[in-house]
Amino acid sequence: MNISNSKLQPVIAIANKSALLGEIILPGDKSISHRALMFGAIASGTTKVKGLLEGEDVLATANAMRQLGARITKTNNIYHIEGVGEKGLSKSQKTIDFGNAGTGVRLCMGLVSAYDFSTKFSGDASLSSRPMGRVLDPLKSIGVEVLEDNGGKLPITIRGAKQLEPINYQVPMASAQVKSAVLLAGLNSKHKTIVIEKIKTRDHTEKMLQGFGAKLSMENGENGAIIIEMEANPKLIAQDITVPGDPSSAAFAIVAATIIPNSDVLIKNTLMNPTRAGLIKTLIEMGANIQILNSHISGGEEIADVRVRYAKLKGVEVPAKRAPSMIDEYPILAVAAAFADGTTKMFGIGEMRVKETDRLALMAKGLKANGVDLVEGKDYLIINGASEIEGGAKIKAHLDHRIAMTFLVLGMVTKNPIEIDDASVIDTSYPSFIADFTDLGASFEVLEQL
Repeated sequence: MNISNSKLQPVIAIANKSALLGEIILPGDKSISHRALMFGAIASGTTKVKGLLEGEDVLATANAMRQLGARITKTNNIYHIEGVGEKGLSKSQKTIDFGNAGTGVRLCMGLVSAYDFSTKFSGDASLSSRPMGRVLDPLKSIGVEVLEDNGGKLPITIRGAKQLEPINYQVPMASAQVKSAVLLAGLNSKHKTIVIEKIKTRDHTEKMLQGFGAKLSMENGENGAIIIEMEANPKLIAQDITVPGDPSSAAFAIVAATIIPNSDVLIKNTLMNPTRAGLIKTLIEMGANIQILNSHISGGEEIADVRVRYAKLKGVEVPAKRAPSMIDEYPILAVAAAFADGTTKMFGIGEMRVKETDRLALMAKGLKANGVDLVEGKDYLIINGASEIEGGAKIKAHLDHRIAMTFLVLGMVTKNPIEIDDASVIDTSYPSFIADFTDLGASFEVLEQL
């Protein structure tokens, strides 16, 4: 299935008559895959990446790095990235189209900020509706010129600074993408780069920069703030990277196995970075039967197998401070909450409104259409659980892969099947979703293209 296809690919999820059983090996983590391509592209030497997520978002980043001068090839399932090293990136002669890849485009804006040439960025309809001002504002403050700005949305053209101003930036919102863009801009600065975040967000950029040779430190500041300092003009050296399984993709199997009676699923090689573990922590608080097995460290990241068995859940209050560690997982958490005993309250989740879509609004609308009792607020969602959900609605994914997968999981449990208007969007992050769940015992009906 191809997201670029103009025809929709509707799919129906049919309520499971039996348990989900077996094991799956997840696609590579999307956040780490994006960064591996970018850091490999600017490092000296050839970086080898095993387990790269071959979803459309990540492949868009690979194409962008090629346009900026890196040579990227694939041999025996390993990506070889010949970095540009000290000669630096070169100007792209064409617009860089990032498709639906929000992480890719925002980080790349930071990456090219220290180069004295202009770069035009574009994306699909979904990405073009998302705000880019949160990245442009700090870049403009250090000398980057915005030549084309459509109200802070794509297409956008920027020109890098001839000489970056010193970077000492406090990120105003909990955003790993903004933090990372600023750090990437600082890679070619003649000054030390300092970035402060009020709430700790996913730290893959910091860990990978250290792995490639950057001198970077992270210290605790006042009121829980994190102070990140990077020495000027680090020399990055090519690395061998094995990408662990994506915890955001694991979330769908974790919740499905939890709410489908008698299920027992083992999810192999899952990234367990503490900044990404909010969903598992919350589900355990709700009573989920989750075991963490074979824990180990690889490439500076915590990795483990996750075994999940069916369990009765209870409603909980999810604190706002946990949102950065599970912001992509709230849609599927809402499905778990719909079957929990009692009320689940999720606070501080306004960031959901500026993802691929307004996920908070789409989740509330879709859940209500399927018979879930809830209250939607500006930055919160309150769900009253039930033992049985009616289902039966047709859901528009609006080019959002997580909305599509979330309602397919819901449809595995509801009384009546749920139809998704376009499952092709799932290819952006989890191309094997339908196949993996079918192997576990889920039932889908793929309809003729509209």
